[in-house]
Amino acid sequence: MTGEVVIDASVILKWVFPSPVEEPDAPRALDLLTALGEGAVTALEPPHWLAEVSAVVTRRAPARAADVIGILYAMDLPVVADLEIYERAARLAADTSQHVFDTLYHAVALARPDAALVTADERYYRAARRAGRLVRLADYS
Repeated sequence: MTGEVVIDASVILKWVFPSPVEEPDAPRALDLLTALGEGAVTALEPPHWLAEVSAVVTRRAPARAADVIGILYAMDLPVVADLEIYERAARLAADTSQHVFDTLYHAVALARPDAALVTADERYYRAARRAGRLVRLADYS
């Protein structure tokens, strides 16, 4: 996959906790991180991405949280935050019975002509795949 991707928290957390035992498909997530670092893909994120990841990291590894948050912040991933994103996320949430925090990632992907959301959240994938431009991390190449 090349071009623009939106990477949700379920994938980003595999960068932080890369154990394939604890985090299935962690090697694929690390491949995506490498592609991002090499410029083969460009990431776009919704405004809450760092807060969501920070909350999980703080809960799972409080001693590492400050360092991890600093590293992720320094990545300076472009954030897309406009009224259209929030409106689209709200419609997706209503249509799929999913949380707006999840649909915000998808709304960013749908707002760009060639972007796709990469997710490891199977529940979200099953609920929202009909909206399009959604790729399971397990299928990412």
